Amino acid sequence: MDTSAYLTAVAEQTSTLADWVHGRDAAAPVPTCPEWTLADLVDHVGAVQRMVTMLVGEQMTEPSKAFAGYVPGPTDSGQWRAWLSDCAAEARQAFTTVADDTPVWDPSGAAAGVPFWSRRLLGEVCVHRADAAVALGMQYELAPELAVAAIEDWLDTMTSRGYWENREGFADAMRGDGQTLHFHATDAPGEWVARREPDMVVLERTHTKADVVVSGPAAELLLVISRRRPLDAASTLEVQGDRALLDHWIGHMDWIAG
Repeated sequence: MDTSAYLTAVAEQTSTLADWVHGRDAAAPVPTCPEWTLADLVDHVGAVQRMVTMLVGEQMTEPSKAFAGYVPGPTDSGQWRAWLSDCAAEARQAFTTVADDTPVWDPSGAAAGVPFWSRRLLGEVCVHRADAAVALGMQYELAPELAVAAIEDWLDTMTSRGYWENREGFADAMRGDGQTLHFHATDAPGEWVARREPDMVVLERTHTKADVVVSGPAAELLLVISRRRPLDAASTLEVQGDRALLDHWIGHMDWIAG
């Protein structure tokens, strides 16, 4: 997928989320984000999109202004649909003003800039739409190719040099001596091998033997590795090899706490 395709998908996924949450109970708990209410979830999705709009639209190479520019979302859930739709539209417009190689800050440490943020927005809304589905009792469906893109975002960001250097707890937990985990989407092209080294996690897009292999439909694979569905509840996934290694990995895939 290219930047334009990512942003089209972001708009579509945000529209679905906006329809789901519109007019709902703002105080409803979000079980997959235990400290959040539905209002917190909506606020987070829109705030991230607006932060990225600033970063990209103003071509920022330093993020403090975008971080400081946070404006909370509406408290009235009857305004959520329009607000979320506007957030996604503004983000999409911002990306039309830049090229993929336009210098824009990103936290990966790889100077990935514009492509990083286009994919990050897609991964963000796909995962948080899963949170909303659990909170509201909705059925979660995601096209395999979009789920693969969201998995790529999740794994690539979590194994980035920037994440390693800024999440001490994650780095300590993920240090290893060559242990390998193979994630394999079976309904769309997508395979990743993560290798735990003493000073980083190496991510490769390949098919090879590994200490543990987890395979199955991309959407379910995404839900499990993002900790939105317990592995034991993911009936369509197959695990071969060292289950304890996989459990350890999933147990530390906490985007917030690290």
